[in-house]
Amino acid sequence: MPVRPITPEALVEELAEAITARPRDACIRVAIDGAPAARPDDLADRLAEPLRLRGRAVQRVSAADFLRPASLRLEFGRTDPDVFHDEWLDAAALGREVLEPLAPGGSGAVLPALWDSAADRAFRVPYRTLPPGGVLLLDGTLLLGRGLPFDLTVHLWLSPAALERRTPAEEHWRLPAYARYERETGPENAADVVIRADHPARPALQTHDPG
Repeated sequence: MPVRPITPEALVEELAEAITARPRDACIRVAIDGAPAARPDDLADRLAEPLRLRGRAVQRVSAADFLRPASLRLEFGRTDPDVFHDEWLDAAALGREVLEPLAPGGSGAVLPALWDSAADRAFRVPYRTLPPGGVLLLDGTLLLGRGLPFDLTVHLWLSPAALERRTPAEEHWRLPAYARYERETGPENAADVVIRADHPARPALQTHDPG
């Protein structure tokens, strides 16, 4: 697939332009997907202000705030990569509380966070309403291939060597889950936009072949 080098600043501006080019009659649900080592949260944060400057309301949500309770998430231990891949994210709650309300004709009421995994208890935050034309920026890992209703998907891709190097040693047990995600979901093909992120200061946009 063709790859085009781009600066981090130009990348944010290009993504913001692509998002704001969409009609204002409905909300736009954007997924920023990638292993934590690729910092999808950072890209989502950096996109928020350029979108607001272009006149779009923005709601930030992190999939890390929609994990299952520890009793379910860690039922088979704390370091099972298959459970991490399949079961940690409460995809049903993410769809119900965040994505489906932003579909055309939906209420627009979004729950910004559901479960505090560190304290293992529910967050107590109010719903927030995103008006038509507003943009949801959702960051997370292993988001694609779950049937979640996104309008634009961005995947931050890391080579296996970079992923291992930038993942803390205590989280290396997750590496087989990321490898499985590559094999089974193929985020490079599934995402609308793929960013090669081995070198954070020198990203590159990967475009799909026209054929």
